[in-house]
Amino acid sequence: MRITDLLDVRSISLTGAPKSKQEALDAVIALMEKSGKIRDVEGYRRQVYAREEEGTTGIGEGIAIPHGKCDAVIKPGLAAMVIKDGVDFDSLDGELVTLMFLIAAPNTEDNVHLDVLSKLSMMLMDEEFTANIRNASSPEEFLEMIDKADEEKKSVDERLADLGEAKADQVKLLAVTSCPTGIAHTYMAAEGIEKAAKARDCFVKVETRGSGGAKNVLTDKEIAEADCIIVAADAQVPMDRFDGKKVIERQVSDGINKADELIALAISGNVPVYHSANASAKQAAQRTSGGGVGHQIYTQLMNGVSHMLPFVVGGGILIAIAFLIDGLMVDLNALSAAERESFGTITPVAALFKNIGGVAFGFMLPVLAGFIAMAIGDRPALAVGFVGGMMAANGSSGFLGALVAGFAAGYVIKGLRKVCDKLPQAIEKIAPVLIYPVAGILAIGLLMTFVVEPVMGAINTAMNNGLISMGGASKIVLGLILGGMMAIDMGGPFNKAAYVFGTAAIAAGNYDIMAAVMIGGMTPPCAIALATLLFKNKFTKEERETGPTNFIMGLAFITEGAIPFAAADPLHVLPACIIGSGVAGALSMTFGCTLMAPHGGIFVVPVMGNAWMYLVALVAGTVISAVLLGALKKKVD
Repeated sequence: MRITDLLDVRSISLTGAPKSKQEALDAVIALMEKSGKIRDVEGYRRQVYAREEEGTTGIGEGIAIPHGKCDAVIKPGLAAMVIKDGVDFDSLDGELVTLMFLIAAPNTEDNVHLDVLSKLSMMLMDEEFTANIRNASSPEEFLEMIDKADEEKKSVDERLADLGEAKADQVKLLAVTSCPTGIAHTYMAAEGIEKAAKARDCFVKVETRGSGGAKNVLTDKEIAEADCIIVAADAQVPMDRFDGKKVIERQVSDGINKADELIALAISGNVPVYHSANASAKQAAQRTSGGGVGHQIYTQLMNGVSHMLPFVVGGGILIAIAFLIDGLMVDLNALSAAERESFGTITPVAALFKNIGGVAFGFMLPVLAGFIAMAIGDRPALAVGFVGGMMAANGSSGFLGALVAGFAAGYVIKGLRKVCDKLPQAIEKIAPVLIYPVAGILAIGLLMTFVVEPVMGAINTAMNNGLISMGGASKIVLGLILGGMMAIDMGGPFNKAAYVFGTAAIAAGNYDIMAAVMIGGMTPPCAIALATLLFKNKFTKEERETGPTNFIMGLAFITEGAIPFAAADPLHVLPACIIGSGVAGALSMTFGCTLMAPHGGIFVVPVMGNAWMYLVALVAGTVISAVLLGALKKKVD
């Protein structure tokens, strides 16, 4: 698709003379109406004005790009107006607007037009080009100039992807640009930053996060080697990856109008270091994953787990409350065997909680698979992963099947992308809306039906039957292992593997496993807090001051509170915590403790089976770890 496919000669005016911003918007909307691409002019007008209220689309240099994306648009289109005398448009640089392009985008998943609009946005940053089209003698000449420039220039993403490697003596800069609609400003900011960096002989790579998804995504290696990172965005950008790096955060318009200032600031080095709120978990992951393929698999898995957890925690606790209500309201000894089967739904209030929690819990496996797939194959893989996860949830493969479905869906989409890259451009453009979902869902459906379900279903069934049939000694060993795993990396792969195993066990009706998992995660922070009180000479002043807060974090099942202590002295802290957590998990199994909620720590004691002995196990594990910390750690001056 070309820019001229969106711009109709009837929607071009070279003699605009509005007296105000409102008149200018109404005039260019009237031009768009002439193209026949709007089914509801008033609905579209409201959307354009609503976007303008969020912030002016007068980007500076005498240019404005108002836009609206809504159901009132039949198909994507452009309208253009040259205003010889200019009009006050509240532009970012205060200049009068003399050139306007209005964008109409349909509210659909079809984003074929976005590459075209991003390229136009980049072309408008060329002063010679804009001067030429402002002086066009006719709408036909206006179109011809645009078509010629479209033919000659690559899109901003294509050009940014071909930058090559940085020279040894070059300042290495990275940037991310994004705006709420992801149509124009994202790409204009990328163009502005790239031009400013080249003028200062800096290497720069720009990640654009538009409506079509993220392009030129920054790699971990590039981030590690960067001297500074510029984030010019009015929309949410993943920031955890920039922890510990110098980061400039500005609005997207600064990437367009103040790019020189941003580059100069980045070169100066007088930039604050960004600290992520999730830095501890990220550091733990890096310590345990070791980078490379293993790190990629871990981050892909964690993308699924992190999106799954709100459904697990919210739904699981609501289900646990349902059991609690029935437990308080009903005499279990008076129930028949059939009535006990419906425990949790016997009273109306309990049934309500169970129903709501069950709906949330039902999303667990589709969300897990969907977001694993998305981490591998980007947005097109999301739907394919959801379908695979739902088939696993409705079949016999369960959690293990959903894991396989997520990874399989991601690589199915990656494979389809490679195939579609070889197709003619016209067909390639419809791949995201047609080929990827149809072929991808069919492929994952066949794979789940004939491969994953039979194989992983048999494994899952055998594993659950094995857990149910485990005797006392075997369960104690299992509790020891799971509890210890929760303390190995405190939020990393081992910790998350044990936790996910526990949540899957809840779904299968094995509530004693989750109890051992949670107590294993509660022990390290509690033990460190106790040790800082008992063995003051083994901790620094700062550690002694912050240590007691770990009681709160530990009791709330936030294992990550122990990470700073473990990172400072891993050889002594980790063994002590692993042993105490393992003992706590084993004691939980020994005492027959159960837990129907997947999170909450001490706050879900009412839904624990054998709660008093659970607290005894927690105290025992905490004391053991604290004593070992006192014995193993060296004195601090």
